[in-house]
Amino acid sequence: MDERQIFVGKKPVHLYVRAVVMAMESGDRTVRLTARGTAISTAVDAAELCRRRHGTIAAGLPETVHVRSVDISTEMTERRDGGGERGVSVINIVLEGEGDVPAQSEEE
Repeated sequence: MDERQIFVGKKPVHLYVRAVVMAMESGDRTVRLTARGTAISTAVDAAELCRRRHGTIAAGLPETVHVRSVDISTEMTERRDGGGERGVSVINIVLEGEGDVPAQSEEE
């Protein structure tokens, strides 16, 4: 099963929720949110908003959205000052949508 991958960064959380909605509307019912470092909290917030279908943007998600898996790891990256390597935390949250996506309103 193919899954859409969304990289979470410094943008507001509602943009990532909208990206999940758009992916699921286009037929991808499995979406992976990937974040590193300080963006991890944004990825968790986006996943929870999608799971609870909270807000007007998330109302466009399938009837049920659940977290299929969460993977937490550390990537070793080169330090900017050239002083060797440092660890950066990484999270992968896989969301899965089940059921029908609500129909788009003709008035919008």
